[in-house]
Amino acid sequence: MSSGQRETTVSVPLTPTRSDLYWRRIFNKYDKDNDGKISYHELKEIIESREYDHDLPDNVVDKIMSLADQDNSGYLDFAEFVHMMHNPQLKYVFGHFVARYVHSIIPNRNPVDTTDGTYEEEYTCWPPAICMILISIVEIVLFCYDAAQGKTDATGPIAKLFIYNPHKRDEAWRFITYMLVHVGVLHLVVNLLVQLFLGVPLEMVHRWWRVVLVYLAGVAAGSLATSLTDPKVYLAGASGGVYALIAAHIATIIMNWAEMEFAIVQLLVFLLLAVVDVGTAVYDRYTSQLQQNIGYVAHLAGAVAGLLVGIGVLRNLEKKKWEKRLWWAAVVLYFALMIAGIFANVFWTSHFALAH
Repeated sequence: MSSGQRETTVSVPLTPTRSDLYWRRIFNKYDKDNDGKISYHELKEIIESREYDHDLPDNVVDKIMSLADQDNSGYLDFAEFVHMMHNPQLKYVFGHFVARYVHSIIPNRNPVDTTDGTYEEEYTCWPPAICMILISIVEIVLFCYDAAQGKTDATGPIAKLFIYNPHKRDEAWRFITYMLVHVGVLHLVVNLLVQLFLGVPLEMVHRWWRVVLVYLAGVAAGSLATSLTDPKVYLAGASGGVYALIAAHIATIIMNWAEMEFAIVQLLVFLLLAVVDVGTAVYDRYTSQLQQNIGYVAHLAGAVAGLLVGIGVLRNLEKKKWEKRLWWAAVVLYFALMIAGIFANVFWTSHFALAH
């Protein structure tokens, strides 16, 4: 640091100790054009980036620059940058926001709190999360059309066209479109509530197309798995997609654990929800006196697909080496399972002949 600068004993709000090497790494991150100086525009770009959107008023950059640029050169050299980070006048104006940006680009080796809530800060209402809402509206409209014909038990004209029918596996669209068919009002309402409560928050962070991929992957996996393990079962409802959304939440918790508040609580809640529902379905199928032909395998397969595809396509705010390996494992495993399921449906004719 230059001799003309004042020394200060003010603590830095990032971590208890910072070496010159550490500050140099941060400075180099800010110095976009690698000219050894941080210009006004580079500083402005950092503050107005996604991490700081709408957090600071327009005059903040001017205030920071006027206080930190001691020689009025219009640039911050390394010494001025370090002094800025220790300047008590900038502690509340700048320190908190720089800390957030630094933590997002340089992992803290000795974090005081590993759950900083960065993930929660990614929630946004723009663009609006309407994809799961639109899918739900389509499901309601189609159900109402059959209900107008006096058919609410998946026997109406729409249901007959879209339901997964094990005797019509050559009509490939049924492996997906069964998600639009529901057996009764209660079945429809439960699926709608769950997919909206789970899907909309995912859309607000990960955007609609990622959520649609997860949802449809769960639907397809549910029908493929059911066709192989339970070849006589008809499928109706969006349970495969719903369980994919549950597992997608688990996937994003795993991939963004350090960036989430209360990650362990969220993980336990979603695991408990899945275990209780699947356990109830299995119990009703095999133990209780209820005569229900529930395709619980679709639930399990949808959850597996949601976990694998969720790891593959959902946003990971800070990538680590082990997460990259997990990403490759998830993608390869998902495609291997789906290809195996498709080939089995096409070529394992003897298995399906027994179901007729």
